[in-house]
Amino acid sequence: MQNFELTQEFAANLDNNDSLKSFKDHFIIPPGKNNEPAIYLCGNSLGLQPKSAKSALESELEDWAQWGVEGHFHGKKPWFHYHKFLTKHAAAIAGGKEHEVVVMNHLTVNLHVLMFSFYRPTKKFNPETNSFEPQRYKIIMEAGAFPSDMYAVQSQVESQGFDYDDAVIELHPRQGEYTLRLEDILKAIDDAGDQLALSFFSGVQYYTGQLFNIPEITKAAHNVGAIAGFDLAHAAGNVPLNLHEWNVDFAAWCSYKYLNSGPGNVSGVFIHEKHGLNPETPRMAGWWGHKEDVRFLMKRGYVPEPGAAGWQMSNAPVFGMAVHLASLEIFEKAGGVPTLRKKSELLTAYLEFAIHEAMKHNSKLQFNIITPANASERGCQLSLLTDHNGKALFDYLMNHNVIGDWREPNVIRLAPVPLYNSFSDIYHLYELLVSF
Repeated sequence: MQNFELTQEFAANLDNNDSLKSFKDHFIIPPGKNNEPAIYLCGNSLGLQPKSAKSALESELEDWAQWGVEGHFHGKKPWFHYHKFLTKHAAAIAGGKEHEVVVMNHLTVNLHVLMFSFYRPTKKFNPETNSFEPQRYKIIMEAGAFPSDMYAVQSQVESQGFDYDDAVIELHPRQGEYTLRLEDILKAIDDAGDQLALSFFSGVQYYTGQLFNIPEITKAAHNVGAIAGFDLAHAAGNVPLNLHEWNVDFAAWCSYKYLNSGPGNVSGVFIHEKHGLNPETPRMAGWWGHKEDVRFLMKRGYVPEPGAAGWQMSNAPVFGMAVHLASLEIFEKAGGVPTLRKKSELLTAYLEFAIHEAMKHNSKLQFNIITPANASERGCQLSLLTDHNGKALFDYLMNHNVIGDWREPNVIRLAPVPLYNSFSDIYHLYELLVSF
């Protein structure tokens, strides 16, 4: 634990020495009650609006007004290849090569698109029964994954004729624990062996805030001949990623949490070049993934654009992408996720310290932090498992302009985001907790 103090002066001093403190001015902080700025600790659910988002949208509206359909090839950022304006930024977020990433569709759509390519169950012939039986068909994932992940996996295995309870291995924490141990994940993958087709985990678990060891899970999956894929909704823009170096097969993420690109906005995709540059890799084909230089010849027969761009199906949703680009440019100005991570670790540690100290001073605060205490095993979210007072505490904080997130049945999630949260925010939260 750092040598922290819970005084207004100490928090202000940390803020004054924060090289990223000016980036808060790039965002619109929602007004709370009495028109006072809120303390926004909910970036793990929906990031704040960049001030540049409005002008980015207006720019595309102006080009639409001026050019009409010709805006696809004229204007400030021609729409025909609009996704390319985001590529270098997406590659930096994912830790991939530029041809390994593309921004398209929405997260769950992309998970289905990717599982079509990478969940390819096999069967073997059993002469004793004179029939084909499943061979490599199982998927392993964390129990209690975000519902979209569970639903996507369910529909994928059922579409292949499998029963969910047979085809899907859900890993639960040990009795009395809240997060998964790495050794238990690796052992479960090894135990599944040649029956395992796909390892599919979150990068950061949405409920507990646990950061999974992506490189070790990937290596273990590959050791048994399986594919390693990840839902990085809570990891992208939160923790440093090196997907190419880690040899991850595929991943997808949304842009509206830590990437601050607006509700329901576009998704990013990573596909390792060993798959993306192989035209034989199965994929759902669409016009916008067809090889760009011959796309408008409108010929029969799909020829994929090399790399992740070959997974596109429809043309770019420009207005959403414009906002996404505006946000990604802020990340670049800030020095990227590795720079943000340094502040994030300190800010989250200060929040953890403040919560523990508040519990010492107020016996009404009875909860456990179920997010790992080790900074290398979490992002910036802390999940508080509360008692019967939990909802009352959450409502109290909301009534005092602290915007967090309540998850049934009894968890408060708080996420101090390094781009727009301050150490003084944490100190003010501490004062409120003590006064509850």
